[in-house]
This record gives sequence, C-alpha cells and structure tokens, in this order.
Amino acid sequence: MTAADNLLFVDTNVLLYNVDDRDPAKQRAAHLWLDTLWEWGNVRVSWQVLNEFYFNATKKIGAPQAVARRLMETYVQWKPLDFSLPLLQRGWYWQDHADIRYWDALILAAAERSNCRWLLSEDFQDGRKYGSVQAVNPFRTEPNGLFRS
Repeated sequence: MTAADNLLFVDTNVLLYNVDDRDPAKQRAAHLWLDTLWEWGNVRVSWQVLNEFYFNATKKIGAPQAVARRLMETYVQWKPLDFSLPLLQRGWYWQDHADIRYWDALILAAAERSNCRWLLSEDFQDGRKYGSVQAVNPFRTEPNGLFRS
C-alpha cells in the first residue's frame, strides 16, 4: 500500500478537543492523534472543517481568537478542499443514501473527494464504510491501531 492510499481526513471534533480542556480524556486522545498525524503527514481537511473549528473554538469553547487563528493557519498545511457544486451534490447523495445529517454528509463527501481512506470523527458510526472511506472514532481507536491495518 502506498502513502497515497493512506490519506486520512480529520473532522472538526478532533481539532476542537485539542483545545478544549473540559473533557481531559478526549483532549489527551486528540493530542495523541494530532501529534501522530503531524509526523505521518498524509492528512486532509476541508475549509468547512476549518471554519467550524474556528467558530466553535472561539464562540463555544472560548479559545482566544489569536490561538484559533494560528491553529487554522497551521492546519492549512493539510491542503483544505474547497467547496464546489460537485461536492455539494455528493454530500446530498450521502445525506440521502447513508441517512446522515447534511453537514456530516458534506464532510464525508470532502473525505471521499480528497481520496482519503479514513475519516477521523466521532460523529460517524465507528468502522462503517461509506464507499471507499471508513469512519474511525478517534476516542475508541489509537493511531497505532489504525496505521497497522
């Protein structure tokens, strides 16, 4: 399997738990995942994920804007996927065929469009395959467990 076959898409909740100290166990897991992903390098996000992160980090968690902005500028290294009509249409497909919420369907469509093998999120059924993308709950699976598969 080549490195290109092992792309992983990160959902907003992993980024949020990284800065949210209200759930120490999830924060530790998010730190572990993000540390591993920076070393690994085959990571993708979408502008939707980054915008959700910024809004929720600053408005719901109370992270300083400067911190959230610096993190967003860092996460841009993961080549965020732009929004487009084909992405929207694929999101509608997943919304209709997988019975998932609209915003989650767009994230799944972005993971698929980014050619990711895995979608790291607690918002999807852990282990479920959506076409070529498999959902992985970062709070049930450690990075080493995933990368050995």
